[in-house]
Amino acid sequence: MQAPLDVTVLRSGIPDTMPGRSVNVGERGIAAMLAGELVPGETVGVEVRLSLVASPLRMRAMVRHQDRLRCGLEFLGLSPEQRAAIRDWAKGSKAEAEMETALSSTASLAMTLALTPAPTGALAEERKEAGPSGTGASSNGAGTPRKPKNRRWMGAAIFLLLLGIAAAAFWWKWNRGWEELESGLKSAETASAGKPEAQVPAEVMEKLLVHRVEPVYPAEARKANLQGIIALDIVVGRDGSVVSMHALNGPDVLARAAMDALRWWKFEPYRVNGEPAVVETTVAVEFKR
Repeated sequence: MQAPLDVTVLRSGIPDTMPGRSVNVGERGIAAMLAGELVPGETVGVEVRLSLVASPLRMRAMVRHQDRLRCGLEFLGLSPEQRAAIRDWAKGSKAEAEMETALSSTASLAMTLALTPAPTGALAEERKEAGPSGTGASSNGAGTPRKPKNRRWMGAAIFLLLLGIAAAAFWWKWNRGWEELESGLKSAETASAGKPEAQVPAEVMEKLLVHRVEPVYPAEARKANLQGIIALDIVVGRDGSVVSMHALNGPDVLARAAMDALRWWKFEPYRVNGEPAVVETTVAVEFKR
C-alpha cells in the first residue's frame, strides 16, 4: 500500500531528509522507495502521511535492508495508538482495493457477455419463435419484442464506462501524490537557488559532501564498453542541495546517469562571511567496468 513519507538520518551531525513513497506498510515496519540511499543498521526517523490519519505518524526505525533506492525499515517502539492507526488505514485501503477489484471483475464479465456470439441457425429460430415469455409470441406478435443483443451491449458499455472512470480516478490520485512530492523538491530547489556568489574548488566542496548517491551504470553503456570520467559544473544552493548542473564532457548516456545521481547529493552549506551562499563548483564521476 502506498503512502508518502519522509525519512531523516543524521550524517556527521547534520539531519538529511529523504522524501519517498511506501511500497507497503505494516505494524512492524515499512518497505519504501526513497530519493537517496541508507545504510543497513542505521537508525532513522520516519514520518508517514496516512490518508485516514489527521496528522502524520512519526516514529523511529532501523534500516534492515537496502538495495539502491529500495529499503526495508523495522519500526522501533511503536505505540499502541500508532499500531491502531496503521491497522485502521490498512483496512480502509483494503476496502478501496476490493471495490476496484469487484468493479474490474464485473466489467470483465460484461465484456465476456458482450463478446459472446449471438445464437445462429436452428437455435436462433427456436428462440425467435418462443418469444419473450416462451409462449410462442414472436417479435411480430402481440408480445413485447426481446432485444437481448442490444441490452447486452448496453450493459457492457455501462460497465466499461464505470471501469474507465475508476481507473482514471486511481491514476489521477497516484500521479497527484508524485506531483506533490516532486513539487516539494522543486520548491526547495527554487528557494535555495540564485546567482552563484563564489566559485569553490572541487577539493573544498568534496570535504563538505555529506550525502552521496552513486550513479547507476547504464546497461547500454556497458554493452558499448563506454567508460571514463564525466566532469560536471554544478551549482549548490544555500541549503547544500544541487540546484543545477551540466556535463562538460563524455557520452550523453553517461552524462545523464551522472546527473541522475548528482541531483540527490547533499553538501554542508558553503559560507561566505558566515552566511550560507549559493556557489558553483566542479565534480567528477567515474564510470568503469
